[in-house]
Order: sequence, then C-alpha cells, then structure tokens
Amino acid sequence: MKERLERLRFQGLFIKIFLVMVACIIAIAVSVVWTNLRMTQQLFLKTFSITNSKVLDQIHNNFESFHYSVVLAANQAQQSVTLKSYLTEKESDELYRVMNSYYNMTQQMNRIQSGITSYSVGLSVIGKNGRDYTGVVNYDKPTARELNSSAITANAAAQPGRMMYQYYQDEQGKHAIVATKVLRERTTEQQYGMLYIAIDESSFKPFYNNFSSEGNDFIVLDTNGTVVTSNLSDLEGQKNDELLHQAKLVQEQGQQAKKVHIMDRDKLMLVQYLPSYDFYLVNMIDQQKVLGQMVNTRSVVLICLFIVLIALVVVFLISRKMTRSITLLARQMSKVTRRNFHNYVKVSGGYEIRELGRAYNYMLDEINDYVDRLVETQKGQRKAELAALQQQINPHFLYNTLASVKFLVQQGSKDKAEQTIHALISLLQNTISNVYETVSVEQELVNLRSYVFINHIRYGERIRVHFFVAPDCVQYQVPKLIIQPFIENAFFHAFNRKTEGVIHVLIAREGQRLVCEVIDNGDGMELTSGEEGMPMNSAPNKVPKHSSKLFSGIGVANVNDRIRLLYGEEFQVNITSTVGEGTRVKITLPLIEKTENE
Repeated sequence: MKERLERLRFQGLFIKIFLVMVACIIAIAVSVVWTNLRMTQQLFLKTFSITNSKVLDQIHNNFESFHYSVVLAANQAQQSVTLKSYLTEKESDELYRVMNSYYNMTQQMNRIQSGITSYSVGLSVIGKNGRDYTGVVNYDKPTARELNSSAITANAAAQPGRMMYQYYQDEQGKHAIVATKVLRERTTEQQYGMLYIAIDESSFKPFYNNFSSEGNDFIVLDTNGTVVTSNLSDLEGQKNDELLHQAKLVQEQGQQAKKVHIMDRDKLMLVQYLPSYDFYLVNMIDQQKVLGQMVNTRSVVLICLFIVLIALVVVFLISRKMTRSITLLARQMSKVTRRNFHNYVKVSGGYEIRELGRAYNYMLDEINDYVDRLVETQKGQRKAELAALQQQINPHFLYNTLASVKFLVQQGSKDKAEQTIHALISLLQNTISNVYETVSVEQELVNLRSYVFINHIRYGERIRVHFFVAPDCVQYQVPKLIIQPFIENAFFHAFNRKTEGVIHVLIAREGQRLVCEVIDNGDGMELTSGEEGMPMNSAPNKVPKHSSKLFSGIGVANVNDRIRLLYGEEFQVNITSTVGEGTRVKITLPLIEKTENE
C-alpha cells in the first residue's frame, strides 16, 4: 500500500493534467451538444411558425370550401318556393295534393343536396307548420325532429341572420357538426322553418388529417371549449377550458408559435380563428416527440461519447508521454538523501527534461566537489586541533611524574624508576610523535596501561583498573586518545569521597559497532538536562556545564565532537551517573580495520 501511495505521489502532475483535460473535453462536448440542441430547437420553432402557418392557411381554405358549399345549399333552400310552400302551407285533406307537395319538395331537396354530395352530409328541414323532412341517405344522421328539440335550434333562432356551426351529441353518443340556418321571409323576415346540414366529425378529418403526424396534432374548438374534431379521438366531444384559454392567448399573438405546458407536456401551439364557423383551429406539436424525430438524441449522445472516448485516449497518451519524463526525473531526484549526492539521474525525454537532467547532474558534481574540499579542510582542521591538543599534556603531570622518578631513584628503586621512565616515553611517543589520527585498539591499550602505571606510581594503587577486551576487537581502529580522558577523569574526580575503588575498561562488539565503556564505582554525580555537552541515555539529558570542567587533558566534549565528525551523528558518547554508585561512559564507534595504505 505504501509503495502504491508513493507511485501515486509521483504521478500527481499526470493525474492533474489528465483530470483537467477530461473536465475540459467533457465540458466542451456537453456545451456543443447542448448548444446544438438549443439551436435546433430555435430553428425548429422558427420553421414551425412559418411552415405550419401555411399549413393552417391550407386547412382554413379547406374549411372555407366546405362552408361555401353549405352556404350555396342554404341559399338554394332559402330561395326555393317549393320548399317554402311545403313548410308553410296548412295540412290538406286531399291526398293527391299532399303527395304532390311532398314529391316536389323531395325533388327540390335532392337538387339542393347534389351541390354538397362530395361531403358526407345530411340535409333536413322543419317548418312552423310542423312538417319536416330528412333525406333517406341520412339514416345515420340525426333527424330534423331530434335536432329541433336540441339546444342548437334555440341557439340558431337567437341569431337568425347567420349560418351557425354547432357540435351535436345525442343520448346514444352519436355526434356530428350541424350547420343551422333560419329560413325567413325576405320582406317581413318572418321565420318559417329551420335548415339543418349535419356533417360527420369524420368528414372534417380530411381537411387536416393529411397534415397531422405523431406529435403534430390538430384540434378544432368551439367558443365553449368543446373539442369539435381532432386527430386525437379521445379528446372529441370533451370540454377543455385550459385548451380554449391557451388558444385565445396564442391567437391574439397572430402567426407566432408559443411554448405552452398543457396536458402535462411541453408543446408548441399555433392557432387560427375560423370566423365562418366561430371555431378555433389549434395546431399543437409535442416538442419531445417531434425533436426526437428530427434529432436522434440517442445517436447524438452515442457519437458524442465515442468522440469523447477517443479524445480521452489521445489525451491520456499525450499527457502520459509528456509527464513520464518529468515523473522519472522527480523519482530519481527524490532518491538523493542527506550526505549522499551520488544519485545521478538518467538524462532522457524531451529537450527541456534533458536540460533539467544535465543541470541537476552538474549541480551534484559541484556539490560533491565542494563537499570533498570541505571534508578535506575539516580533516586538516581536526588534525591541527589534535596536534595542538597533543601539545597540551598537563605540565603538572610531567612535573609530578619526573618528581616521582627522582624520588624512586633516591630510594634506590631503580627498577620502578626505569619502568616509569619507559611508560612515560611510550605515552609521549603515542600522544605527541604519532601523526596518525586513529590507532588500533591494541595500541590504545598500551597507552592506557602506561598512563595507569604512572598514576599508580604517583598515587598508589587505591584505585585499581581492570581491562576487559574481546580478542576479536584488538585489530579495529579507534580515534587516538579516545578513552584516556575518561580514565583520567575517573582517577582524579570519581573518588573524592570514597578512598578506593575500581575502574573497568570494556571493549567489545555489538552487532556492527564497537563499544568502549569506562565504568567506575566512585562518587557519581547528578546530571542535569538542557545544557551543552554530550547526550546521555536518560532522555535527552546533556553533560552539565560544571561537569565539563572536571575533565582535564584533551577534554570529553572534544572526544564527542571528533567521533561525530569522523563517523556521523549515530556514533557518539553517552554518560550515565548515579550519586553514590558511580559513572558509566559508553562510546560507540564503527567497525574499522586498518588498511594497507595507513
């Protein structure tokens, strides 16, 4: 999981670029499709307003042609003396007279109906004298007496001067559009009869049916809101006030289509008023259905998705190629760790990436050169410091040692005096004459034993020193004078209260480290935290400032600085001490063997 997160972190640039491109492509595709559909809708609306206005004009002409035929028939009936006589004369007892009148009237009605035989109409009349006539070809139409007893007769009588078209439906559900005309005297305008011309609703359909299609519907409304005829058969005969209201609003705008929400759907509506009929001719288009026929939305979406998919694949490949070199460069550069400037990057990719790689490698070269020069300078500085420190052997130590030799000679202890002089010569040779910065553990032990021997001659053997060195450690290299300062400190400061004690020197391996310890059972001391000095085992405590004054010779702080400079921060000196129990000094060093060149 960690490795996957690491890979994802280096792919951040690619992911960002790809996501931005994906968002842009999708946004552009959606915008284009949406704009295209919007433009299609607007174009359709304009086209619909122009085209369907002409269609409505054509339908209007069809209705007017029928109206003209009806008007001619009505005028013939109005002017017919035979028809007038039949509807006004009184009943006669003479059968011949009655039959002759009826025959003449039938012939006249047939001549009148012949002018409108192209339409499925029924012609019937009824007079004030109670006589009526219904053509024999009109058996499926309402009779004159049925029509006379309905409300359409009263409506027609209220406006005797005009031809009226009304919707009629009987109790059996039979319905028709009936044109009514009041027959009157020309001079006195006295009503003597009523003319009914009934046309089936299905006979109106040819006027507009050829122009209708799925989603493109036509409805004829009367002024009461009743659907007189429509290609939507389920609406016929129903009263729809909402549709009438919308029709009136649209009709007031003229030849412009209007978007309306009616019958739970969004539709485009165009209306034309038919003054001869007092009807509203309504053309409604279901936007969703018609646009679905004009524009295959599913095909558009699939094509758009296909184009977007192709674009995303191309963008993925291009983005991947563009960012791959940057990702590899970032991954290689991230491998440069502290104090390790040798992770050179592989120069590859585009021109810009290659230039970055070359500049980065050149920078590493410069850093390595600078670090090498700095290390050499610091080594020289440390050698100079060590040489100076080697010259700082306590004069009192030399004076007291020589005084002890003199005293031994005076006492006649020539052997001890000779041994003391040899120990001093060996100590001076290895501390002053030896120019190497490191010595073997074996050589360091020789120096330590010489130092301890001299101290025993001077002060006696109340403080004993025991050496415990693992045999496999004598060949390892340690910095010169790395242990002596701690033994010196134990000799002169660890046994102020106690009169005698033991100092243990232990050298052994711990894994891949060399551990040197100086342990005494002396007075011990109280170590405080937060002060300058060396780290200790107990939390981040430091050697107190006052305790550093107790160390003589080369100095314990210098020992710790030398170790860190030579081997790194992980190698150092740790001091723990308990009052009354003693002090423990632990020095950790790397395992280094002497090479042939040293």
